[in-house]
Amino acid sequence: MRAPQSVPRPGLDRRRLLGALTGLPLVGGGLAGCGPEEESRVDDGPLELSVFWWGGARRAEATEKALRLYSQQHPRVRFRVTWQGLTGYYDRLATQATGGNVPDLFQIEDTVLTEYAQRGIVLDLSRYVTDNRLDLRDLPPNLARYGQVEGRTVAVPAGQTNAALVYNRDLLRRLGLAEPRTGMSWKEYARWAGQITRVSGNRVAGTMDASGDYRALWLWLRGQGSELYQGRQLGFSSAELLEWFEFWEVARHDRATPSAALVELADTGELDRQLVVTGHAAASFAWSHQLPDLQRLTHDELGLTALPGTPAAQWPRASMYWAGFRGTRQPDLVADVINFLTTNVAAGRILGTERGLNASVPVRRYVTDGVTDRVEKRMIALDNALGDLMGPAPAPPPEGHAQVRTLLVAAAESIRAKRSGARAATSRFMAQASSALAA
Repeated sequence: MRAPQSVPRPGLDRRRLLGALTGLPLVGGGLAGCGPEEESRVDDGPLELSVFWWGGARRAEATEKALRLYSQQHPRVRFRVTWQGLTGYYDRLATQATGGNVPDLFQIEDTVLTEYAQRGIVLDLSRYVTDNRLDLRDLPPNLARYGQVEGRTVAVPAGQTNAALVYNRDLLRRLGLAEPRTGMSWKEYARWAGQITRVSGNRVAGTMDASGDYRALWLWLRGQGSELYQGRQLGFSSAELLEWFEFWEVARHDRATPSAALVELADTGELDRQLVVTGHAAASFAWSHQLPDLQRLTHDELGLTALPGTPAAQWPRASMYWAGFRGTRQPDLVADVINFLTTNVAAGRILGTERGLNASVPVRRYVTDGVTDRVEKRMIALDNALGDLMGPAPAPPPEGHAQVRTLLVAAAESIRAKRSGARAATSRFMAQASSALAA
């Protein structure tokens, strides 16, 4: 199996899962049966939990080792694990739901968190948090809050990450140009990128075109006092989105970005297509925890810094979450395993930084103090540098977020390919996105 290569796009897969679970009786498959208000069965026999996540071999090895440690400390408990790459992950989860075999414990990300909570797919963990059986007191408050929907804890961050700029340090040294820095404005960044294109003789573009990247747009909006969402509605105006698209039009005019065809390939989110590793651009936009995987794809040394704009636009992001299925026969055990993976120092050391920084701050300190890999140290250094500079966490994205992301990419690509102007693409996006959120 290969390492995950793309950003989750669970549109069709999400619908399949929701269709499979809608009206599905909570019985069958040996996993569903008890409602969320029922306690775990208490007997002296063996207990088995099924666990499902996406990732590559490194993540699988670490996760399985951590689960074996739990079993050593709780001999009655055994785990049945399944993992795969990200592509098709939600589709497989939907197939399992159709067969009445939803995993007890599974990995999700914020694109689907709100929807799964509102549809009653995930286990409400609030009671375990209230009595500290699931102890989140050592998580950064904003990070813990990012696992809440309508005041209920429905998932726990499996790691912390940040939207980041990954850049080619060796290329910049060869060109004799400065590295980007945290806190530079978006206009400064565009000028820096244009300079790279000129100095390289147009052989390398300065930056990936992020006009269709929701992460970059969200931070740009927060830097201006707006949000991507306000409840179930868009949190910004047509004028703000038009300004965003026009900013990137100017960058393209100044040749700071590569061709539309190359950008469209990178828009898939697959790591091996990111322009910073293919050699077509000096910088790409990514998650900070993806730096080690990106570094393995190129011989040039990569650097990491925050996205342009004020660091206060950032917030502690969950790279992904652990969530339980609402119909598990063992809700107490699910909560205890999540607590173990989150707060146990030995488990934290095993899991390392593969999913980003450990969610628990004390565990994080133990883990990061022992890191020797230079690339992982760069990731840790950025997250530490942002630290107290970050702002408050917004609510997780609402239902419809996956479609909004797709619509943003389509709008940006239509502008780059000159199939429509920025104003027309903006109007179309605002109408379609508002409809998607209202559905």
